[in-house]
Amino acid sequence: MMRASLLFFAAATSVAVAEVSKLPAPSQRTVDFGKDVQPIFEAKCVKCHGIEKQKSEYRLDVKSVALTGGENHAPNIVPGKSADSRLVHFIAGLDPDMKMPPKDGALTAEEIGLVRRWIDDGAKWPESASAKVVDKKDWWSLKPMVPTGKRKAESGNLIDAFISEKLSEKGLAMSSEADARTLCRRLYFDLTGLPPSPEEMDTFVADKTPGAYERLADKLLASPRYGERWARHWLDVVHFGETHGYDKDQPRLNAWPYRDYVIHALNADKPYARFVQEQLAGDELFPGTRDGITALGFIAAGPWDLIGHAEVPEEKIDGKIARHLDRDDMVANTINTFCALTVHCAQCHDHKFDPISAEDYYSLQSVFAALDRADRAYDDEAPVAVKRAALNARKQTVSARAAELRKLAVDKAGDALAALEKKIAELKNPAGDLRAQYGWHSAISQKQDDAKWVQVDLGKATALSQILLHSCSDDFNGIGDGFGFPVRFKVEASDDADFARGVMVLADETAKDFANPKIHAVRYGAGGSARHVRLTATRLAPRKDDFIFALAELEVMDATGRNLAAKAAVTSIDSIEAPARWARVNLTDGWYAGADPAKAAVAGSDTTKLEQARRLILESALSENEIAELDAAEMELLEIHNQLGALPKPHLVYAGTIHTGGGAFAGTGAKGGKPRPITILARGDVTRPGRDVFPGAISGIAALPARFDIPKEAAEGECRAALAKWITDPKNPLTWRTIVNRAWQYHFGRGLVETPNDFGRMGELPSHPELLDWLAVTFRDDMAGSMKKLHRLIVTSAAYRQSSGTINEKAVACDSGNALLWRQNRRKLEAEAIRDSVLVVAGKLDLTMGGPSFQDFVITHPEHSPHYEYPLADPENPALHRRAVYRFLVRSQQQPWMAALDCADPSMLVERRNQTITPLQALAQLNNQIIVAMAKHFAARVDNAGTDVPTKIREAMRLAVQRPPTPDELTALTTYANEHGLTNACRLILNLNEFAFVD
Repeated sequence: MMRASLLFFAAATSVAVAEVSKLPAPSQRTVDFGKDVQPIFEAKCVKCHGIEKQKSEYRLDVKSVALTGGENHAPNIVPGKSADSRLVHFIAGLDPDMKMPPKDGALTAEEIGLVRRWIDDGAKWPESASAKVVDKKDWWSLKPMVPTGKRKAESGNLIDAFISEKLSEKGLAMSSEADARTLCRRLYFDLTGLPPSPEEMDTFVADKTPGAYERLADKLLASPRYGERWARHWLDVVHFGETHGYDKDQPRLNAWPYRDYVIHALNADKPYARFVQEQLAGDELFPGTRDGITALGFIAAGPWDLIGHAEVPEEKIDGKIARHLDRDDMVANTINTFCALTVHCAQCHDHKFDPISAEDYYSLQSVFAALDRADRAYDDEAPVAVKRAALNARKQTVSARAAELRKLAVDKAGDALAALEKKIAELKNPAGDLRAQYGWHSAISQKQDDAKWVQVDLGKATALSQILLHSCSDDFNGIGDGFGFPVRFKVEASDDADFARGVMVLADETAKDFANPKIHAVRYGAGGSARHVRLTATRLAPRKDDFIFALAELEVMDATGRNLAAKAAVTSIDSIEAPARWARVNLTDGWYAGADPAKAAVAGSDTTKLEQARRLILESALSENEIAELDAAEMELLEIHNQLGALPKPHLVYAGTIHTGGGAFAGTGAKGGKPRPITILARGDVTRPGRDVFPGAISGIAALPARFDIPKEAAEGECRAALAKWITDPKNPLTWRTIVNRAWQYHFGRGLVETPNDFGRMGELPSHPELLDWLAVTFRDDMAGSMKKLHRLIVTSAAYRQSSGTINEKAVACDSGNALLWRQNRRKLEAEAIRDSVLVVAGKLDLTMGGPSFQDFVITHPEHSPHYEYPLADPENPALHRRAVYRFLVRSQQQPWMAALDCADPSMLVERRNQTITPLQALAQLNNQIIVAMAKHFAARVDNAGTDVPTKIREAMRLAVQRPPTPDELTALTTYANEHGLTNACRLILNLNEFAFVD
């Protein structure tokens, strides 16, 4: 269909002969295009029809377009016939709807006469006066991959043939192979992110048999440490973080399953196409699988505006902006990560340099139009997931039919039945929820033995008979029933609100750990009278690397069974006030799981009477068959409820999903997950919507259609699946070039394309285009997308095994950046590898895999905008000694030491780490609290190596850099240790350049 905006040039315009007669006469003098006509076009026309804009796809700075009218247009200039040329009609304003220019700056009669004379004389336009039109689609990265030429390499690895060929063009050759120790250390860090042990180093250096190096590569690729190492690279690219960012940088406690998915997928060597498809549409393409859900954490990996979503309705302008930016992040993350294009530049206008239109961009936004970022349930076991999905689908069907029958009854019976239904629901589920979700919650503590108390004021001294404690239920970290119930505690009563005098101990559970009661009431008999009752936790309940105290209800009974604490005032040492979830008033509001039997009996009696009345109305309103069908539906729903309750509790992952929550952040769940309508926004302005667009991709790849062959009303999952298939299509050259370039970059310090997130015109050209294509095709076809095979191919090449210390003045003169790879690049270790290495040499690294991230900080002010206080963390806490890939990633406040070492900022798409050398890094590496702590353990470890200091220094160097010290090093370090102590000498060794570099 032709765009409306093309009509004023493309539509057949007829101008009456009488109107044509009103045209200014052609100029009588000789007209030169360059001197007379081109200046008019430049002054009056090319602002809208030139290089910056091409309204109606027409240009007056390019000869071929101007004379022919451009693609799909009738000619606007008829050489020799100015009166018949539509351009003349436009500039003369013969048709008011098509007057050009449309506003100020109309051409004068003299100017129109010059244009007419030029046309009448044949519209001669020198080629030198025409702007050159660049075909945006004519670009290397968008063209099909062509692995050209047959090559041979002495090493047997074709990578070396491509590298040698480029070097020979400059009269250069590759450097010699690095020594065995360097290769071993390089391979360990590149493939696992950890140093070899001294024993592993000695074994490799001593192994002179053929294939020793290849066997080591295979061993490391098979190690579970490989997935942890390469997952960290991937998480950089997708800007994975575990807090929202923006103003209220709240934590995401269920983001970690996505990180575990990436590690698992890499260790399992999933085919790359499946790896991509799972992250975009795993739930749709691979239903019933755990990975199909946890992988969707990719979509939600980036920052999220809590205020813009949760506190501003979607209908408000700020709400629309927040959601527009949210989808923009999803689009940018997807196309940057998998296709290395800056598609997000087209949200305000067509991309200036690449063949990405605004329509392409908003078509991509349409793919994610139904999604928000929220927790999504998943099951570990496929059979459980399949059964749960089937039960939920059946529940939806049966519920819908039951609702139809109830509505039919209400329509026939009137308001009486609706009122009864509401009353019954209130009795069965007062306040909307009886799952013990609402209670009191202490502030979080980092120490389990911090004493915390909460107490009720009965208003006056009253005789006490019984104390009942009702615990909470919360899915946080999979804790469930009994959440926050103290491990050790005591119950006391007093007339003194400060409990400084006259204290009666009603229960004492402080001598040993108390079994968690789950949601069963804990009862204690009481005697005497008092005004205040206090529960003190002397040993807090574990939560997740921290400790808390929570309680749903505290009841104080008199001899008649009356609850004296009902609605009583509550005070506590501290409290997380986040109503209705958590608040002091919840402790005495009367709602908790496992209600008192007396209350249940009363409620049950009332409910029974109402249900009897409801039944009579139903029987009068519905037919016998309809009653039977409704009864069967309600019985089936009860059975489904029981079956769902019998399944293992599902886990949660923070992912792109259909949000079903309430409040301002309602998401699309209330509309059945129907995608939001997406329009092209003029200049990206949410207040200026244009025409509707539907799911699609970019139009710059000739081999692939830009729009998906799916119905306009397709379910949102079908849209994501279509995009996933478009990206992983074998004919999509961007996808396969992008991933092999990323792998190459992490092995050599720079990619074959030095801009790994931009393969467009503003990015760098490939240094070895034929090698890039050969790798991409080989990876896609021969390796079936195996990342491990790709790594093995790269690390076994002679190019990879070159020495990094070669000095070649000729090479430096013509290729100082080493783009041609005449030697290996010397690379600095990333912050995570340095941190993990410190723990390794100290003997403290915990290799436990998976699960919730450890927090190397203490959170203060958690109820509003959390402060992540890193100096308050205890470096001796064993929970902090896991690999850095399992560290909780905060967006707003990065770990200072890691940040100084160029750790990735999780708020940004980090395709390549900075590699800086600054004084701040040396100071941080010397004085950071974990370095100081680990230096002590390092010293303690080497202290047993011998009785004399030199022997201990030799062992320290072997552990840290896998070699013995040179005589000068030994003398200097021994002298230093004798003067400042072995611990400080070990601290110095951890600061060696050699410790911080790959080789």
